Amino acid sequence: MSALTVSHDPEQGWDDLVRFWEEMEWPEGSKVEIIEGIVTVSPAPAYRHNLIVEGIQRRLYSVIPDDWGIFQTLAIAVPSRLGMLIPDLVVAPRQERPEADSHIPAALAELVVEVTSKSNAGHDRVSKPAAYATAGIPLYLLVDRWAPGGPTVTLYGEPKGDVYRVLKAVKFGDPVELPEPFGLTIDTSESPVD
Repeated sequence: MSALTVSHDPEQGWDDLVRFWEEMEWPEGSKVEIIEGIVTVSPAPAYRHNLIVEGIQRRLYSVIPDDWGIFQTLAIAVPSRLGMLIPDLVVAPRQERPEADSHIPAALAELVVEVTSKSNAGHDRVSKPAAYATAGIPLYLLVDRWAPGGPTVTLYGEPKGDVYRVLKAVKFGDPVELPEPFGLTIDTSESPVD
């Protein structure tokens, strides 16, 4: 199954779009995001996808502060890019009383991780990094299982406007080092390929 887009009246504002996203009954188990103002419904990630995410999450727990969390289904809002995005992982400080129960401002995130799915890899390569950079998220890790030259892992950082600088790009099998505040090496040879 591939991603499905749902049209929304462009005359309505951000708050109306978020309300539509929150109140609509979406297919159970699906991932529903707003990407550049378009509601996108994707199927739940496959098992190998989840194995990669789980491996990264397991490693991150060893280095994050006690008052930070690693979230797999947390939406992050980037209103300036008309985005309500759900990365595979979000590392952010825990909020005692978040502004909204359904999402947090993207600017609170310290790291986002996306693992591409075949049906919507373009979003993870283009639309989402532009939104994450715009929000000022310091690090973006893209595990691209479907890269044209073969599976790759790219660490982006130093956001300026809607663009990141590539800090490191490796093929599956090579290590990727996350800089401080993580100070962590991720062994990509553990990542399953299709």
